[in-house]
Amino acid sequence: MKAIGTTGPRPVSDPAALIAFEAAEPELRPRDLLVAVKAVSLNPVDTKVRSSRQPDQPSILGYDAAGVVIGVGAEVSLFKVGDEVFYAGQIDRPGSNAERQAVDERIVGRKPQSLTYAEAAALPLTAITAWELLFDRMKADRDEDESLLIVGGAGGVGSILIQIAKAMTKLRVVATASRPETRQWCLDLGADAVIDHARPIDEALTEAGERAPKYIASLTHTAGHFEALARAGAPQGVI
Repeated sequence: MKAIGTTGPRPVSDPAALIAFEAAEPELRPRDLLVAVKAVSLNPVDTKVRSSRQPDQPSILGYDAAGVVIGVGAEVSLFKVGDEVFYAGQIDRPGSNAERQAVDERIVGRKPQSLTYAEAAALPLTAITAWELLFDRMKADRDEDESLLIVGGAGGVGSILIQIAKAMTKLRVVATASRPETRQWCLDLGADAVIDHARPIDEALTEAGERAPKYIASLTHTAGHFEALARAGAPQGVI
């Protein structure tokens, strides 16, 4: 089958940084699905993995994918052939940048019918990160009257985090963005307010009349913002 991968760490300007090659068909483990990949997406982690691969046989890159189940392992119970699915794969297995991929059914979800394959493929890593950040790490209470500050609201994780927080909690969501188009993007996604992170964030919050946020998700340039975030946060808050 056709695949895209790498044979080792190279700058992306190197013609051999990404190569197309013929790969062996995936071998199914008992809980695996064999997926005909219809769409994939790229995330920062993809470039990090590519730059860390050691010279060897070509390895298939890629995490996020959406596609159709065309085969199942002997112990699969959650899906069947013909199901449309989406998922983020595993770092220790061949990636999604191929015609077909074997993936454990326990990390797979059913593709929302309202989304195209490309739209669904754009979701897994960003959505998992946003969900785990808010509920598993910050342990946000869905019913509390508090504020969530999202630094970098227009990025991949920020865009999903705004929507999850607005759909599933009562938190007031304040995003940061520095350009008119990214400010509007955050508002369109449901942010209650947007402030400029090109200046000290604590000052921007105060000038906007926003209360100290209990939850702060710093998704970009954390080292540069951290002192201001420490000043901005509510007592006993979480960054």
